[in-house]
Amino acid sequence: MAPKAATITGWPLTTLPLAIANLLIPLSILIFATGFFPYKPFLPGLAEYEVLESGPPPQPPFDKLVFVVIDALRSDFVYAEGSGFEYTQSLIRDGAAIPFTAYARSPTVTMPRLKAITTGSIPSFVDLILNIDEGDKSSALAAQDTWLAQLKAKDTGKVVMYGDDTWLKLFPDFFDRHDGTSSFFVADFTEVDNNVTRHINGELQNDDWSLMVLHYLGVDHIGHKSGPRSSNMVPKQLEMDSIVRTLYDSMSTKKHLESTLLVVCGDHGMNEAGNHGASSPGETSAALLFLSPKLKGISSKYEAPALPKNEFDFYTEVEQSDIVPTVAALLGFPVSKNNLGAFIPEFLPFWSSPKDKIQILVRNARQILNIVTAAFGPELFDVNSSTDPCKLERTGINELACDWRAISQRAVTLNVENTIDQEWLTSTSQWIRKAQDLMSSMASNYDMPRLYAGLGLAGAAFIVAAAATFTHGVLKSQTAFPLVLISFLYGGMMFASSYVEEEHHFWYWAATIWLGFLGAKAIRQSGKVSSGGWYLVALLAVRIIRSWNQTGQKFAGEPDIVKLFVHQYPAALWISIIVMYGITWAQMLPNLEGIPFIAATSITSVLISSAFTFKLAFTAADAPELVVGFAKTLNDKFEGQSLLWRARVVFIVLGLLSAFAFIRGASGGARARSATRLLHELLTILAMTQSRAANVPLFLLAHIVYCAIDARQMTLAEITTSSILFQHTSFFAAGGSNAISSVDLSSAYNGIAGFNVVAVGILTFVSNWAGPLYWMSATTVLLLDKYRAGQRGVFQQHVALLTVFATASAAFVMAACTAMRTHLFIWTVFSPKYLYAMAWNIAQHLLVNIGLSGALYWLGTR
Repeated sequence: MAPKAATITGWPLTTLPLAIANLLIPLSILIFATGFFPYKPFLPGLAEYEVLESGPPPQPPFDKLVFVVIDALRSDFVYAEGSGFEYTQSLIRDGAAIPFTAYARSPTVTMPRLKAITTGSIPSFVDLILNIDEGDKSSALAAQDTWLAQLKAKDTGKVVMYGDDTWLKLFPDFFDRHDGTSSFFVADFTEVDNNVTRHINGELQNDDWSLMVLHYLGVDHIGHKSGPRSSNMVPKQLEMDSIVRTLYDSMSTKKHLESTLLVVCGDHGMNEAGNHGASSPGETSAALLFLSPKLKGISSKYEAPALPKNEFDFYTEVEQSDIVPTVAALLGFPVSKNNLGAFIPEFLPFWSSPKDKIQILVRNARQILNIVTAAFGPELFDVNSSTDPCKLERTGINELACDWRAISQRAVTLNVENTIDQEWLTSTSQWIRKAQDLMSSMASNYDMPRLYAGLGLAGAAFIVAAAATFTHGVLKSQTAFPLVLISFLYGGMMFASSYVEEEHHFWYWAATIWLGFLGAKAIRQSGKVSSGGWYLVALLAVRIIRSWNQTGQKFAGEPDIVKLFVHQYPAALWISIIVMYGITWAQMLPNLEGIPFIAATSITSVLISSAFTFKLAFTAADAPELVVGFAKTLNDKFEGQSLLWRARVVFIVLGLLSAFAFIRGASGGARARSATRLLHELLTILAMTQSRAANVPLFLLAHIVYCAIDARQMTLAEITTSSILFQHTSFFAAGGSNAISSVDLSSAYNGIAGFNVVAVGILTFVSNWAGPLYWMSATTVLLLDKYRAGQRGVFQQHVALLTVFATASAAFVMAACTAMRTHLFIWTVFSPKYLYAMAWNIAQHLLVNIGLSGALYWLGTR
């Protein structure tokens, strides 16, 4: 018994260091984040026209603006063959519409893109997080210079908005008339657009507004639901095309709308899986059109439909921020102070005077020059300065200053001569682009002391955790070597963008090799080949799991089991779902001993039937093509209750049974054991409830793997290693990745009538980490089996090994982000990976693997 006593008395000496290490994890992550994602400073106040020698600002050709954002409007949706935008394409051919492909910089989510479209600046990456919080007001643009603020300051009419309520967050108390709709109820792509369209005819009769913003969400929702090739996509495009027709016809026939400019654009595109947030060509290529009968006088007619130069590069490619100075000139107000966009030269023919054309470009250039000099100082750009930048070292800023002297001096000459030449136009446009590129590349103003402090704390946390674990002897065991190897191999991957994008392959192969190792060990220990039979079954299950959902970046949208089999044979999907619910029900009943059999059967039947019928009804709304045959018959029979209350019934019964399990388990003994097993099944139902129907069979496969591995033959380190491997494998198998575009919001509102940041946050996490949640619970049951076999310190040792991996992974990700901070893919690959590392280490490691698992373990040892 001496070793056992040493174990029990030894752990208090290492509990404090482990507690310190785990407290340092969130501290280091948050400190690093404040240095890595700083709010960028901006020039306050509204811009005013500078007094120039060339005279007053040119007269604008338009006095009203209809600004239509069609969320996720990828360029090919409008311009390609087979598009539903048939009327819009006819306007392009007639010269009444000028088309562009607008490059949307990552992160390609709505709030950052709307900030770019309205301010012309490069938004902070923090807006990616704020985009999800519908209650957030800190991201508002009320204090910033935008073309909306300029147009309102011009006071030529009211401003109205209908559609995505992100505009109301960005511009609180700004619009004279508005009706916002939530952008996160992604199962709806009909009413969410009808709610916008119903306001149009009335507003077209009004002549009291100068700006009408319309933001449609249906295209984006269809993409999230079933991808860009969905059967719903072309009908939705036809619907949006009819909106363009309605607006254009009114502009052509109504006197008060004859000088109205219509802009139609996407805030971002989508990838072949229908998601967005990263930097694939499909996600960054948004359509942009300027429409008006007046454009026929200046437009070179374009072919439509058209072929792209590259995958999605139709017509001329511009930056999304170019909308800001272009709209400013076309409607006659100053360019916003923080704008980095360039005036689109295709609209210069609106002004016949050379002086006007020069002035438009010079004002745009001088406005960007103010931003450049705020960052680098004015001396290099002062033509009267004794320092000649053309003779200095050829750096980006020196070249920019040298070119500025040339174009500004030439502009003076051209003004005097009242002429313009193409060479100057080209040079000025190129200068604006160079300044745009230079300032965009400097958009990340890193706080290096904070980066180093966060990295140092993460490194210290790893050292403390490793030392405490090594001192106790856990890391000395040979069985802990695979976990150490995984930790360092995983950390090394973080320094290569391609490995980060395709991280799932690491976990898939590691899990496969690990099961092979455990099977070989079982055969070696027993001397019988048959001992590896169950591991062979587990290997087959993992092989299927690996192919379930195609994830990563390079092959997103490619064929997988869900596309090739599940969608082709939905009956097989529902049979497997019924089997998994049946297994869960059968395993719950024995753990309800002590209460009458009829009562136990009744309450578990209510839970299982409620969960299953909710899944049926949710899928009928979410992916109706899967609810056919007997599934549709069942769904029709249970039709009646709303999805909101179906989900609430499931959550209420889950809550009641969980409370029952904790109360009974607290009394100890056999009841404690049955309570933890009951809670494992309840957590499994919760995870399935928050997963898409197509992913529920993954839990059946996970259950097969769980039953195949024998905890009696495994050491504690092997159980922990298995937990880490299967948690990560299940995350990626469900469609997760290191791209923001893979975050699944479809179940974020289950049982919730309105937005609540805590509830939506929890449901979103459970939805995306459903697999890891299952494996946390399953691991706890395995640990309790070890505890009952006489190993009393297993949970503390398990936490120690988890902490070694967590601190190592956090430190490596921080080191990679620091080392790669000037990398081309810092915002598209490494920054999203850091956000995922935050979720893995704070939510999954601390709250789930330690907090929730600890509560279950405590209950099971009563």
